[in-house]
Amino acid sequence: MTEASDIPADPAPEAPRAVSRHAVTFVLITVFLDMVGFGLIMPVLPKLIEDVGHVDIARAAVIGGWMFAAFSLAQFLFAPLMGNLSDRFGRRPLLLLAIFGLGMDFILMALAPSLEWLFAGRVIAGVCGASWIIASAYIADVTAPDDRAKAYGYMGAAFGVGFVIGPAIGGLLGELGPRVPFWVAAGISLLNFVYGWFVLPESLAPGNRRPFELWRANPFGAFRVFATYRGVLPMVLVMGLFFFSTSVYPAIWAFWGIAKFGWSEAMVGATLAVFGLIAGGFQGLLTGPATKRFGEWTVALFGLVCATLVVLGYGFVGSLGAVIALMILHGPEGFVHPLMTTLLTRRVPEDAQGELQGGISAVTNVAMLFGTVFFAFVFGHFWAEGRAWRSTDVAFWVAAGFLALTTVLFLILKRSEKA
Repeated sequence: MTEASDIPADPAPEAPRAVSRHAVTFVLITVFLDMVGFGLIMPVLPKLIEDVGHVDIARAAVIGGWMFAAFSLAQFLFAPLMGNLSDRFGRRPLLLLAIFGLGMDFILMALAPSLEWLFAGRVIAGVCGASWIIASAYIADVTAPDDRAKAYGYMGAAFGVGFVIGPAIGGLLGELGPRVPFWVAAGISLLNFVYGWFVLPESLAPGNRRPFELWRANPFGAFRVFATYRGVLPMVLVMGLFFFSTSVYPAIWAFWGIAKFGWSEAMVGATLAVFGLIAGGFQGLLTGPATKRFGEWTVALFGLVCATLVVLGYGFVGSLGAVIALMILHGPEGFVHPLMTTLLTRRVPEDAQGELQGGISAVTNVAMLFGTVFFAFVFGHFWAEGRAWRSTDVAFWVAAGFLALTTVLFLILKRSEKA
């Protein structure tokens, strides 16, 4: 009787959970180092585009938007493939592949002689940029459903802390030349790959793996799969609108700061670092306690309200001090992504978590694809030379309208869930 009770109906999750503490630690380090590498290049990308393309800041912003769109399109097309492959072959090989590919991309960007090569580098980064997707599935493998909000909060904190250190260092390194941070980022990514090769355990036990099916591994197949799980599709659509709206930041932040305030690369990096510090603090320290006290739906809704008010405020600030003050109020936006992800993981079976994360990434990346191009175009249009009325702020005002719509739709979902 005792021996029979010791044999669970589905023993597969037991193996990864036995190493969950070490596994989660490594995943957090991976997210942190990947974000350091990514953040290193952000302050210098406007200058690099200007130098390589021989264009002004308004045109560079539009090119930067298309460059980010190329990254997002590649990730949209390949993220579901990576997620489904991880459901079949395990998380470890796919995560290591993503880390290695990112390192190769940074080397290509450091050597790029033309805008075409810069675009090629962004496409490669998108194809191999599945580290966040696989890491999210890894977290789902090794944590119980009730602990995932806290775990995703830590993951968001690692993301945020990496975003503190990366842009700060990148801004300083940018003073030595716009290509220097790319070499440093490549070194960080490849060292992380070597580290993971030796210490990363597999989290997905053979009993939880499933056959690979091509129809599930394309982004449109992912959309069809969403419809098979109750309550997933509406939340995914709201998440997509959220990422479309907030893509205003990667689309124009550096260009906006340079055009409106005359920020240097170091100042751009410093502002991004401050934002990352605040976001990491909210996600890592407050996601778990706030969720336990008020619930996932309420905390996510509060984050959306703050996001709407703050992006509107950026369109009216006139000094660096006001920007910093708004960044503090910006912190609760960091609750939205991990909590929406947590709500979604509760709606799919354990053997489809990789598929879910790949599908989420597909939706968010296509949202950011259109969002970055859209907001970069808005910025470039209203700041171009020769306009009768010029403004650096219109994109933020438009983003505020989309975030207000997102908040209303999320509130409708919240009420329907409680009904």
